Amino acid sequence: MTLDKREKNHIEKLPTHIPGFELISLGGLPCGRTTLISGTAGSAKTVFASQFLAEGIRQGNEGGVFVTFEEGTNDIRRNMLGFGWDIQQWEKEGKWAFVDASPQPGTEPIVIGEYDLGALLARIENAVRRVDARRVSLDSLGAIFTQFTDNNTLRRELFRVVSALKAMGVTAVITAERTEEYGDIARYGFEEFVADNVVILRNVMEDEKRRRTVEILKFRGTNHQKGEFPFTIMPEQGLVIIPLSAIELKQKSTDIRITSGNQELDQMCGGGFFRDSVVLVSGATGTGKTLMVTSFMAGGAMNDERCLLFAFEESREQLFRNAVGWGVDFEQMEREGKLRVVCEYPETTGIEDHLIRMKQTIEEFEPNRVAVDSLSALERVSTMKGFREFVISLTSFIKHRELAGLFTSTTPTLLGGTSITEAHISTTTDSIILLRYVEIYGEMRRGITVLKMRGSMHDKEIREFMIDGGGMHIGKPFRNISGILSGNFVHVAPAEMDRINSLFTEDEEDSKEM
Repeated sequence: MTLDKREKNHIEKLPTHIPGFELISLGGLPCGRTTLISGTAGSAKTVFASQFLAEGIRQGNEGGVFVTFEEGTNDIRRNMLGFGWDIQQWEKEGKWAFVDASPQPGTEPIVIGEYDLGALLARIENAVRRVDARRVSLDSLGAIFTQFTDNNTLRRELFRVVSALKAMGVTAVITAERTEEYGDIARYGFEEFVADNVVILRNVMEDEKRRRTVEILKFRGTNHQKGEFPFTIMPEQGLVIIPLSAIELKQKSTDIRITSGNQELDQMCGGGFFRDSVVLVSGATGTGKTLMVTSFMAGGAMNDERCLLFAFEESREQLFRNAVGWGVDFEQMEREGKLRVVCEYPETTGIEDHLIRMKQTIEEFEPNRVAVDSLSALERVSTMKGFREFVISLTSFIKHRELAGLFTSTTPTLLGGTSITEAHISTTTDSIILLRYVEIYGEMRRGITVLKMRGSMHDKEIREFMIDGGGMHIGKPFRNISGILSGNFVHVAPAEMDRINSLFTEDEEDSKEM
């Protein structure tokens, strides 16, 4: 018998129904065992413990017992209503039971000598029988451990709690405090050795930005995903984990082309964008990125496609006004149900929250095209690693749904240069279009080139384009100029340019002969 088969026979896992947790735990928490949930203040330990019971009731009609050592039961009921968990109603239905061991107002803490937790365990067992509980949450160990005098007693009593819960046949989570995000696993230094499993929740401050992560440190006798995974806390949902490990390279591919919204650009791209491709448009401010997004949306609406635009830099009124200036009526497209525009400042929430909301909007609206203007704005609210995870998750989600995506990125200088955004997204996009300013004899002009287009021939020249009331008009290639993309322009005499071109022609002929 192989190890995998023995695992399936001996270690059954109970789904938590916490979004994303089954993916990193490979099925849920080991049944009949105790899991330590350790974290610093504000890391969502109580939310995890409550959600474990709430989802058991909602998804599997499984009774749950919540043992509280700190917060009063009324506070827990009130705090969890924001997630849509009506604990009071579940209590009436006999699905949720509290064991209240929290300090009572006006009472002084008492240090216990040889006393044990036998009476508390009896109360827990009675509550488990009363609601036929399969799940138990204890929140949190630190509050009750302060009443014991020495670590030997603490360890003995914790082992007794774990053994008693296992004898009751329940799957339990116990929360515990830690003082540092990457320090000791728990406050007293032995909790992780007594519990069967350990999950760490972190709320790290990095570059003045908070980033929540979850890590499964150990699962005795069974496997799990390794490393930290980002999560967030959403209203009406609770914890939502975003595991990159769930992303699979199984996206479908098609040869069907769609219009970019501009006929000349379609020709440069070999006939338009592929229907399931993600395109990055990079350029300095004012080079026409939002105009390309507007044309992309208008091109879809003309073909009866549903278009979705996420805007993080301009308001709805600005976008609609600018579109009218380019001959596009966004209001009419909305009335026809062909367009939805979502405008938000990046600073309104964290990068993980933005990702979840964007996915939910895509699932709800079911567009054929999605545009994000601009990704660079979202860099401000995220760490480097968090932003990269956001980009990978969003592009993978769009590709799996076989949607056409258009993302914009702002370069750090007016005359070009690679942005941080490009460094993170360039390898995950199918096409890259560069927009650049070009200075020629004291006059600023605009240039466009298709830098990359997977699976298709494309125009490799840098062409001039103009913007007027009819939108973007792409003209002829720039001649006798080099260094446009780097911003170091050099004018080359026609005779010298002919000589350079002839050298390239000779090299191509030599390679053919070989």
